[in-house]
Amino acid sequence: MISIQNISKVYGTKKVLHIDSLEIPKGESFGLVGNNGAGKTTLFSLLLDLIEPTTGFIEIDGNKVNENENWKKKVSAFIDDTFLIGYLTPEEYFYFLGELRGESRANVDSFLKQFADFFNGEILNAKKYIRDLSKGNQKKVGIVGALIGTPEIIVLDEPFANLDPSTQIKLKKLIKNWTQNEHVTFLISSHDLAHTTEVSNRIVLLDKGQLVKDIITTLETLQELEDFFATSVENESLV
Repeated sequence: MISIQNISKVYGTKKVLHIDSLEIPKGESFGLVGNNGAGKTTLFSLLLDLIEPTTGFIEIDGNKVNENENWKKKVSAFIDDTFLIGYLTPEEYFYFLGELRGESRANVDSFLKQFADFFNGEILNAKKYIRDLSKGNQKKVGIVGALIGTPEIIVLDEPFANLDPSTQIKLKKLIKNWTQNEHVTFLISSHDLAHTTEVSNRIVLLDKGQLVKDIITTLETLQELEDFFATSVENESLV
């Protein structure tokens, strides 16, 4: 479904990302972890054709993302609040996204009913603009907006940040259900190792722009990741 070949991004003399090869099959829940500056957001930005690669290419279903737009109907994303439209209400924003993805307002209304528990009565009919919502509720709007139209690939950057514990649990259940029932490919970047390993059947660890681990998730994965970062901290203290 997704093929990454010799992809790199260089700003000036600083190489922020280089991955020789990475394949992500359809229906996989794929977690991306690493410290700040590891290259996670850069990789997602390259995948979504928000920035140009310095070398290499990314293909989605056989289409190079920086050469045509055939892949765009298959992909949706929520990276940060710049993806939102602050002067719209949540309903207006959802209808806007639905129109872009060929969904009628009636279909969008029907689709949104399944998220009543996730919204916790704070999103729909609140008579607020998105910009006036809390950071957590803005995150909820962005995540659900990314699901409209049932895309084949959904990219979420730090989806658990700003969410309260109850909503984090609901989101993990949502991701698992969509992966299993809708055969959606999720790409999730997060600093929260526990949440990421819980919802991902595969974890890729980036460190200083390099792919250093590619792990099929098991009961030992969380400990393996924690050990890696603990060792990194110890090594830094010795420098």
